[in-house]
Amino acid sequence: MVTRPLNPFARTCRRTSAACAQLVAAVAPGAFSGGATAEQAASPAAPAAALLDVGALHSCAVKRAQAGAGLLVVGAMITLMWVIEGADAIANHRLDRYGIEPRSLEGLPEIATAPFLHAGFDHLVSNTIPFAFMGAAIALGGAIRVLVVTAIVALVSGAGVWLVAPSASITIGASGLVFGYAAYLFVRGLFNRSALEVAIGAVVGAIWGSALLGALLPQEGVSWQAHFFGAVGGLVAARAESPRPS
Repeated sequence: MVTRPLNPFARTCRRTSAACAQLVAAVAPGAFSGGATAEQAASPAAPAAALLDVGALHSCAVKRAQAGAGLLVVGAMITLMWVIEGADAIANHRLDRYGIEPRSLEGLPEIATAPFLHAGFDHLVSNTIPFAFMGAAIALGGAIRVLVVTAIVALVSGAGVWLVAPSASITIGASGLVFGYAAYLFVRGLFNRSALEVAIGAVVGAIWGSALLGALLPQEGVSWQAHFFGAVGGLVAARAESPRPS
């Protein structure tokens, strides 16, 4: 037999469900009998506390809906990457020309398309696994957070590649997004002083830290520029979303 601990959402919903039962017990007799009992009249705090817990139940449901929408966005991006790579393989990799061409005005729109293109399925698989894990962690904050972080990271990473990468090269792949997600998760908890987000950042560092640092070193056929500026984009996104001091 295997027992699994309840996740935070489940624990909150269980507590608030019990509170709903208390609320019904406290309010229903007065509602259906035409008046409140003496104990209810003397203890108005019990129904008020139950109402507060009902608000917590609503908050729990909203957070679950937001997380579900965020996961759908991450899943849609991964699906799009795989569909495009399948089409690219059929087209004999002719779609790869829509990667980022440094310092080419005509290549600026490719900043948006490059993260969804890959140099074969091996390249795609190596990016999909960390992208899915880190994207799911960001998705807990909702679809808007995923979209905003992705847009900032893609823009900063792509602009850095466009400015710094060697001439006559084409850069493709989602690794810039992966580095941006990693940096975002690693520092967001520090900005927000959130123990949970610090823990997520620590897990990311423990699993992928050495690989991420190694990929920042110049290597033939590997765009350290996309990795470095992707990480910068993650820092920018984390800072942009951090609460401002009052």
